[in-house]
Amino acid sequence: MAIPDYQATMLPFMQLAGDKAEHSLREAIETLVSEFKLTEQERRELLPSGKQEIFVNRVGWARTYLNRAGLIQSPRRGFFQITERGLNVLKQKPAKIDAKFLQQFEEFRAFKALRHEPENKSDKEEESEQQRTPQEALEQAYQNLRADLAAEILSQIKQSPPSLFERLVVELVVKMGYGGSRKDAGQAIGKSGDEGIDGIIKEDRLGLDIIYLQAKRWEATVGRPEIQKFAGALQGQRARKGIFITTSDFSRDAEEYAAKIENKIVLIDGEQLAQLLIDHNIGVTPVSNFEIKKIDSDYFTEQ
Repeated sequence: MAIPDYQATMLPFMQLAGDKAEHSLREAIETLVSEFKLTEQERRELLPSGKQEIFVNRVGWARTYLNRAGLIQSPRRGFFQITERGLNVLKQKPAKIDAKFLQQFEEFRAFKALRHEPENKSDKEEESEQQRTPQEALEQAYQNLRADLAAEILSQIKQSPPSLFERLVVELVVKMGYGGSRKDAGQAIGKSGDEGIDGIIKEDRLGLDIIYLQAKRWEATVGRPEIQKFAGALQGQRARKGIFITTSDFSRDAEEYAAKIENKIVLIDGEQLAQLLIDHNIGVTPVSNFEIKKIDSDYFTEQ
């Protein structure tokens, strides 16, 4: 089954706490994994940032909302316990507990007001809330903005003169730690005459090993014949490693060939190129920075 949204976990979360005992969040997560019969792949699926499991994030937000509504409390760090209010809610045998259900409690309404969430939402917004936690929504919005930016970068590269493409590739390989200095890399890379560039760059600043680089500002898919020629050029340059960059993409045959030959060839397509440029702040300007923080429990623990 699909990973349940965070609101779907609230009722079973409360049912676990119904025995009045103290429970840890980890225990709740494991119990709910079994309750929803999640596969190993589903329970390990990560948020877009890759820093936390989706299900763990959703159970954590369910705990936060239930706590804000006064249905559970935190008797000690990392543990939760049901309150009298929570027991009364369970006695009502609700069909489900979600954010709308929690609106009946003044503390929860105050919590929502503090977060400046609109009270009147469209059906589409309500459905979205059912599926994603606030952190998921933020990360997804970030990924959408990044994808739009990547597409815009590629469009700009294809419309710009070849000299800009050459400079862009030089700056990228240097910021990634290759090529030595920008001057060294710039001197090592030259135009190839077919809307591309190639050259030999240092793998490290000392030049202990070399990498053959080829970059093509193409619209057409790069096929296996081009990668075969590139592999032959590696041998001609006495290089064991190569980087092939394109503004388009690679055929499956090209990828399979590059993966099985003895020489190490890294293929970077247009999408990866744009993402690398964003990561290394080349051709882009930061507009806003957001940090997601969590409570420091140690700070608030009595000594």
